[in-house]
Amino acid sequence: MYKTHLKIQKLICLAAIIISALVFVYALGIMTNIYDSLYQAVNIKSEEGTGNKYAASEKVAGAAIYMDMQSFNHNLLIASIVLIVLGALLFVTNTSTRRRYYISNYIAIGLYSVFGLALTVYSHIQIQAFRTQFLTTVDFKGLKEFADMWGTLYTESTFPFDIHYLVFGLLVLVIVALIGNMVWKLKLMSEEKALLAGKGAKV
Repeated sequence: MYKTHLKIQKLICLAAIIISALVFVYALGIMTNIYDSLYQAVNIKSEEGTGNKYAASEKVAGAAIYMDMQSFNHNLLIASIVLIVLGALLFVTNTSTRRRYYISNYIAIGLYSVFGLALTVYSHIQIQAFRTQFLTTVDFKGLKEFADMWGTLYTESTFPFDIHYLVFGLLVLVIVALIGNMVWKLKLMSEEKALLAGKGAKV
C-alpha cells in the first residue's frame, strides 16, 4: 500500500508543478489576441502628474479594455510565478517522496492549496468581468473596419477568457488531489502507528 501511495503522491506533486507552469503560460498568453486586435485601436498617453501612470483614448469604442486588463495581467503573471515557487516547495520539503509527513510537508501543502484556491477565485471573478466588458463595450463593426484599414487582427472570440475554466479547473483538481493524498497519508501513518504499538504490546 505504501509503495502505491508513494508513486501517486510523487505524480500529484509533479502535476502541481506542471499546472503551475500552465497558469504561467496562460498569464503570458491571455493578452495576445487583445493586443493584436486592440493595441493600435487605443491612443496611450502618459499622465505623470496624475494618480494614473497612463490614460487611453479610443479609436474604436471599447478598445480601452486593453489598458484595463494590464493591471490584472501583471498580477496574474506574478501570482503564477509564486505558484510555481510553492509547487517547487513540495519537492524541497520532500513532500513528493516522504513515507511519513512532518510539519514542513503540511505547511507546503497548505500554502500551495490556499494560494491556488485564492488565485482561482480572484482570476475567475476578474476574467469573467473582462469577458463581459469585451462583449458589451467593444464596437465590433468599428473594429472590423479598423482591422481592414490597418491590417490588424479582427476577432470576436472569447476563447482567451473561456479557457481559464480548463486551466484553473485543473489547478483545483490538483489541489483536491494534494489534500486527498494528505488525508490518505494521515490514515496510513495512523495505521502504521497502531500496528507498531500492537507489536510492542505483544513483546
